[in-house]
Amino acid sequence: MTYEETAKKEALRWSKSLDKRASVIQRTSKRFQTSLNEKIPDRVHGVVTESVRSMVEIALTSSEYIRPIEVDPSWTFEQREEKVRGLIKQYKRTASFEGAGTGLGGFWLGLADFPLLLSIKMKFLFDAAQIYGLNVHSYQERVYVLHVFMLAFSSDEARGGVKEKVLNWEELSVSEKNVDWKKLQIEYRDTLDFVKLFQLLPGIGAVVGYVANGRLLGQLGETTIQSCRLRFL
Repeated sequence: MTYEETAKKEALRWSKSLDKRASVIQRTSKRFQTSLNEKIPDRVHGVVTESVRSMVEIALTSSEYIRPIEVDPSWTFEQREEKVRGLIKQYKRTASFEGAGTGLGGFWLGLADFPLLLSIKMKFLFDAAQIYGLNVHSYQERVYVLHVFMLAFSSDEARGGVKEKVLNWEELSVSEKNVDWKKLQIEYRDTLDFVKLFQLLPGIGAVVGYVANGRLLGQLGETTIQSCRLRFL
C-alpha cells in the first residue's frame, strides 16, 4: 500500500470519528464550561470576540500571516507531510512557551494570550497550506483556511456543517463559502478548555498555559493534515 493510500484511509477514519457524539464526560464538561462562561468577566469575552474578529479580517485582507515558505513543486505528498509535521512541532513549542510566558503574569498578562495564540495558530495554518500547495494569496483559499480552523474548534452541534463544507469545498458556491465570524468567535470561545481559564491565575498560570497551548496547537495540526488529505487525495 502506498503512502497516499494509507494516508487517505487514516483521513477517512478521522472524518468518521468527527461524527461521533461526545462522551458523557465531555458533555458534562461542556455543561460545566457553559455555566462557567456565564461567570467570566465581560472583559475576557470582549478580548476573545475582538481577537477573532481581527483575526478573520487580517486573514482575508492582508498578508500578515503569510511568510515566504520554500516549497519544491517536485516534493511527493509524503515529503510535504513530513514538512508539515515538522511545522507542528515547531509551532507547538512556540505556543507552549508563549502560554507559559503570559501565564506567569497573572490575569492581565494572561488575557494577552488569546490574541497571541490566535496569531500563532493562523501563521501555522498559512505555512502548512503553502506546503500542501494552496495559493494563500487567493481569497477563496484563505476562506478555506479559516474553515479548517473552524473545524478544529467547533462544538458537536456545529462540527457537522463545517466538516461538510471543508470536505466538499470545490463543489460549494461562493456564497456558501462565506465565514460567519460571530459564529466562529462563539465556537472558539466555547470550545477552549475551561482549564485555559486557570492560565489567568498567578502561580499555576505558567504551567497551564504551557500544556494547554501545546495541546491546542496539536489539535489544529491534526485537523489541518487530515482535512488536506481528504481534499487532495
